[in-house]
Amino acid sequence: MPAAKKSYVIPCSSAFRDRVQALADARDVNVGDLARSVMLVVPPEAIAATEDPGEPAQGDRETVTLKSGRDAGKPWRRKPRLQVRLPAGQDVVTLRRALNLALAMAEGERTVKVERNGQEDSNAKLVEAGKEIKRLRSIVGALSFKLLPHGVRSRGEALYVMGFPQNAKLGPDLVKSRFRMLASIHHPDSAYGDTRRMSQLNQAMAKLRSLGYS
Repeated sequence: MPAAKKSYVIPCSSAFRDRVQALADARDVNVGDLARSVMLVVPPEAIAATEDPGEPAQGDRETVTLKSGRDAGKPWRRKPRLQVRLPAGQDVVTLRRALNLALAMAEGERTVKVERNGQEDSNAKLVEAGKEIKRLRSIVGALSFKLLPHGVRSRGEALYVMGFPQNAKLGPDLVKSRFRMLASIHHPDSAYGDTRRMSQLNQAMAKLRSLGYS
């Protein structure tokens, strides 16, 4: 059984957050993938020796709009952050250090040597596994729906996202079955997941449900 995952909020400066997110976007992965890759390949002592960029300065805050509760719709000033889903038991400072190391390696400021383990080069295996995941993610992306620039706003767009023809006769069981199948592919916890497609899949499901599936 795979290890249970949980969400981690990593407080950090807005500049650090933006650099990490830009690196993840350039590599076509999410921020959790960056942290996970470093922790899989780099010895723990090397991560521990990496500088912790720390929490944001007191005046470094971002404004978000609350989405639920009594104050829904109101602006809220909070610390800039990165949010990742990883197996339970992680340490936020270690995650922040791992992401800082990922930036340093990507920018050529640091190199990390991975020793051979017996007859097998674990680093080479990880590189090949990364290539395979990237290849499969590209295949999934090519076969999946193209993202709608303004989100799902109509029944026709919802049908498109769910992969149904425009004249499809739908029922709740069919729609829910299709949603579960697509969610298993696009959920961020999947190796090939995509947060943006999962968001539009949720929008499509909500739209069809609000229309009674008809």
